[in-house]
Amino acid sequence: MELKRVVVTGLGALTPIGNNVNEYWDNLISGKSGAAPITYFDTEKFKTKFACELKGFNALDFLDRKEARKMDRFTQYAMVASEEAISDSKIDLESIDNYRAGVIWGSGIGGIETFQNEVINFASGDGTPRFNPFFIPKMIGDIAPGHISMKYHFMGPSYTTVSACASSANAMVDALNYIRLGHCDIIITGGSEAGVNKAGMGGFNAMHALSTRNEDPATASRPFDSTRDGFVLGEGSGAIILEEYEHAKARGAKIYAELIGGGLSSDAYHITSPHPEGLGVKAVIKNCLNNAGVSFEQVDAINTHGTSTPLGDVAELKAISDVFGDHAKNININSTKSMTGHLLGAAGAVEAISVILSIKNGIVPPTINHKNSDENINSSLNLTLNKAQKRDINIAMSNTFGFGGHNACVIFKKYIN
Repeated sequence: MELKRVVVTGLGALTPIGNNVNEYWDNLISGKSGAAPITYFDTEKFKTKFACELKGFNALDFLDRKEARKMDRFTQYAMVASEEAISDSKIDLESIDNYRAGVIWGSGIGGIETFQNEVINFASGDGTPRFNPFFIPKMIGDIAPGHISMKYHFMGPSYTTVSACASSANAMVDALNYIRLGHCDIIITGGSEAGVNKAGMGGFNAMHALSTRNEDPATASRPFDSTRDGFVLGEGSGAIILEEYEHAKARGAKIYAELIGGGLSSDAYHITSPHPEGLGVKAVIKNCLNNAGVSFEQVDAINTHGTSTPLGDVAELKAISDVFGDHAKNININSTKSMTGHLLGAAGAVEAISVILSIKNGIVPPTINHKNSDENINSSLNLTLNKAQKRDINIAMSNTFGFGGHNACVIFKKYIN
């Protein structure tokens, strides 16, 4: 069976450094940090008092008030990013086969804020279970693609992938395969997360996963720097329109890039720590390259998972060095989490958009906040430190890993008519 080609025809982004794709990209290239003191709640009793919140975002600028009240913030974010992606793709919704259009979405923790608020309200009451009738529909992780599919009347596959911080990359791999195998013409894929709340911050603090650099939030996310002390929690959404090539070509669609492969693997090692030798990471990169049918020498750039954690950064770069060998020094490696923070289940989609735009524009965003080299990291690697670098990019990868040992990798190629 001959596999179909899959191309990217629309993008949407809602991030801590930009509420649309153009703002996001411009601020990535300029090296802007999205980290700042938390405004959503009183952080007096919290170890970490900052995060990468959205700036100047009001859901009611995009959604009807009655509609918005039925959604947790993670779903609101999904709706906004998806709307931008659909608009960008210029799909004629009246002319497509709705049964061959789907939504495959990723979210690691879904409506955690809704769950938090409902339980707090119950605990502070008289013990009578007076829950909001939208409690469950707002909380469940699959509700975001449900709302998206209802808005655009996409009647093909519609579901959520949950693999912690690999969730939206996992969704992209699934979407790629549905189109490749001829089951769908168009899929809205990506992910959303809204974890900047008391439960999210408190939970990650309890794990000692977050940076506590409260005196200087803007520089707290510092992947690959020897003084890194944990990740910075972010929020937002990324949406990507994937389309079968002939379908896109027939309607004269703008094509950003081609999605040529995806890989999955498991560390099978520990619930939160990566394998110290990066075995699962090596496996997912190799799986992705094999799936795409390209050799390691063809890869020009990699947007790493690069969360700014002491163990994770070392294991990932060791794996890259081992897989790519001498060619590793020729690759532009970066971590856009240095600017956006870690968007958990939405990270894969938001970072894939960065990779797609790097290919299209011939420039790699920097890894900001780096001052001190880590002796445990291969010094010959080009980590694109502190300043964007121009280069022609033909093939680029995006790595995303999640608690539980889940690894996902996607690889894009420059589209040439």
